[in-house]
Amino acid sequence: MKIDNCNALITGASAGIGREFARQLAGRAQSLILVARREERLSELRNELTGNHPGLTVHIRKINLANLSQVEELIAWFEREKIDVDLLINNAGLGDLGPFATSDPTRNEEMMLVNMVALTSLTRRLLPQMIGKNRGAILNVSSSAGFLPIPGFAIYAATKAYVTSFSEALRGELPGTDLTVCALCPGPVHTEFQQTAKRPGGRPESGPEFVHVPVKQVVRDALAAIEADRPLVIPGFVMKLGMFLVRMTPMPILRWAAWFSASRTKP
Repeated sequence: MKIDNCNALITGASAGIGREFARQLAGRAQSLILVARREERLSELRNELTGNHPGLTVHIRKINLANLSQVEELIAWFEREKIDVDLLINNAGLGDLGPFATSDPTRNEEMMLVNMVALTSLTRRLLPQMIGKNRGAILNVSSSAGFLPIPGFAIYAATKAYVTSFSEALRGELPGTDLTVCALCPGPVHTEFQQTAKRPGGRPESGPEFVHVPVKQVVRDALAAIEADRPLVIPGFVMKLGMFLVRMTPMPILRWAAWFSASRTKP
């Protein structure tokens, strides 16, 4: 799919990767629908985008994707305004860093609702109109964390495994169409995510600097993957190589490595 003149919906658009998607699409899209919880940031982003691109239409919607009734309200708004989304970027995501046994049950539920349920619901409601017009693309922002279980990041990694698997299966259901489904699986990126995922008193964990990929490159690679109809993209050579090796490694070895790492960090 060529994304020029598309109508794009971006969730989690107020910061990080979502905000960068909006900036890189602003010069190419016909309209953008920006969804996030922080309305003030969305307003600032809209002013920036329309100031730089006067012909661009930008809608903002303050939505908490962990609240399913608000997700339904968003869908109803699309129908009332007769907005046809042909590029869906399911970017919004929550994380939590720390042992599962001491995790906040409410936070766990919110993670699953945002990372999996809202993503699935939006995809289900918007996909039929894309099929009807035989035009559309769905980019699900997953994570390299979804390729293997990660102690201390258990629920987040599991939700991202769902996103990647869901994306691959959905793509397999659309042969013979001009629709694209792609999973974006970045490694560490310098955004607010690490800070918000850490628990009170904890320290953000983002990995060594050499594995980080600039947010602009992550988004650039993702948009290129959509236009090239690629099923999955892992930005950055180091992460591509690392995830290839991880995916080729037998699970017993991965379990031993996780156990060894955890045993070394115990007090």
